[in-house]
Amino acid sequence: GRQHCRISDQETNGKNSTASSNDFSDPVYKEIAITNGYINRMTRDELRSKLAEFKLETRGVKDVLKKRLKNYYKKQKLMQKEPINGDSYYDYICVVDFEATCEEGNPPEFIHEIIEFPIVLLNTRTLEIEDTFQQYVKPEINPKLSNFCISLTGITQDIVDKADAFPQVLQNVIEWMRQRELGTKYSYSMLTDGSWDMSKFLNIQCRISHIKYPSFAKKWINIRKSYGNFYKVPRNQTKLTIMLEKLGMNYDGRPHSGLDDSKNIARIAIRMLQDGCELRVNERMHAGQLMTVSSSAPLEGAPAPQMPRYRN
Repeated sequence: GRQHCRISDQETNGKNSTASSNDFSDPVYKEIAITNGYINRMTRDELRSKLAEFKLETRGVKDVLKKRLKNYYKKQKLMQKEPINGDSYYDYICVVDFEATCEEGNPPEFIHEIIEFPIVLLNTRTLEIEDTFQQYVKPEINPKLSNFCISLTGITQDIVDKADAFPQVLQNVIEWMRQRELGTKYSYSMLTDGSWDMSKFLNIQCRISHIKYPSFAKKWINIRKSYGNFYKVPRNQTKLTIMLEKLGMNYDGRPHSGLDDSKNIARIAIRMLQDGCELRVNERMHAGQLMTVSSSAPLEGAPAPQMPRYRN
């Protein structure tokens, strides 16, 4: 029962760039358009009152509340018209937010190495965090962490000194995912806060470790893009703390802890799914380059995870 993020609101004139004009000869779409016009004129208090009436979340800025109420009405009307098959969406979303070595000012020649690999497993049916994975990683090129990095991430020198090298941690990640039958019994997608985790940090780390880029991480949901498109906000309004604030939530935990960041990103994903967004893969790696995935591409889950081969 979730609408695609790419579907924009039907405004009162009944136009929509992703639907043919014939769709709006249907009285259901006309009714949705009229309702949306009414919702656009509601005050924040009226919106909150109506959301409370339907036992929906009442936190968030006015634009978020409008989107939430519009999607609720739209879903109800379309379900009356034709029940939506809920079996076609990902069973799970794996939220990843790496922490990497860094220096103050991040000089351009500095090579970032992953030092924390967290995963938060979000069940899209129950909309709950079902499990988590976290391991620290021992860096090779810059084994001594900068004071700036320690202060920022809370990861100490002692922690990384005792940690496994990246190939072993990746093997542990893959085993953890296999045990949860991701890509075999259950469909899933990776999700990140921005493009860098996969296109930069994981890409660089695989080169450092002389392993091929893992196939399960070649496509992912960039939640910043999804959030911006869904709630119709500019990209500079999609930082983690701003997204939480606009949705009426506070950051929970320690900022720049990879696991805590991942949990907070998962909370945003849960709220977006509740608000009617179908989070879809929107970015991928191809021949080592970051590319956009069209919102009209078929919804496909990531493959069963396998340890990538070593390369020279």
